[in-house]
Amino acid sequence: MANDRRELGWRSTTILAVRRDGTTAVGGDGQVSLDKIAMKHGARKVRRIHKDQVVCGFAGATADAFALMEKFEGRLQEHGGQLQRAAVELAKLWRTDRMLRRLEAMMLVADRETILLLSGTGDVIEPDDPVIAIGSGGAFAQSAALALYRNTELGAEDIVRESMRIAAETCVYTNDRLTMETIGPNSK
Repeated sequence: MANDRRELGWRSTTILAVRRDGTTAVGGDGQVSLDKIAMKHGARKVRRIHKDQVVCGFAGATADAFALMEKFEGRLQEHGGQLQRAAVELAKLWRTDRMLRRLEAMMLVADRETILLLSGTGDVIEPDDPVIAIGSGGAFAQSAALALYRNTELGAEDIVRESMRIAAETCVYTNDRLTMETIGPNSK
């Protein structure tokens, strides 16, 4: 039996982050798939952390993602909520720690001003446009979101909602059960 999740055919997750007019929205679908079977439809892959001031979305192995989210929140605590510094410190740890190096996950983290992609290869990427996505349906959602961002006046939440709907229609590993968190002047 295969020990590698990729050999088993694990596919799931579309996470999208958009920032516009002082509001950052991060949305994720609910599908978890194993090979050709949708195993779960309502997974929650987007969460608020650090006193509800940061939103984190994750793709990949769930246990790995939760371990990374806990480590990231610890780095946020250590660095007074400075998103970029905490992200760089986590990326360094993720890349150099023997156990963390084996974790199979990616994260999008965001606050009111910044959206970052974090990976186990040491990447900390801030997109040119305030739109980025990860996961199996990430390219579908990001393409739709960029088109809406550049050609409409829709707000961040509406862009995420519509782009995730489009991704769910085009990617078999993405469903329409959206979880969204927002940070901005009118968010809770």
